[in-house]
Amino acid sequence: MWFILGLIAIAATFLNLYRYAIGRDYKLAMAMGLSFTALTVVADYTMVSDWVKAEDWSALLDVVPIMSTALWVLTLLSILMNITPILLEMKNKK
Repeated sequence: MWFILGLIAIAATFLNLYRYAIGRDYKLAMAMGLSFTALTVVADYTMVSDWVKAEDWSALLDVVPIMSTALWVLTLLSILMNITPILLEMKNKK
């Protein structure tokens, strides 16, 4: 599930940037990109929670250290990419 939500978040982020580039309203796409990023993180957390309930320690040891770093990096990247149009508008107004 987290993979599908992540793909939707990526698509919404690129839609956000595309709509900004062509001069259309991009704010809904920006909200969708950030929302699906949050849903991706929550879905991943749910997957890890299921592994804890099942006491699947090998899965936790294999995946969590790498996934933790990846989620931080990708979430920060998503935030930066989604707010880029707002930052560019602020820069152009000055």
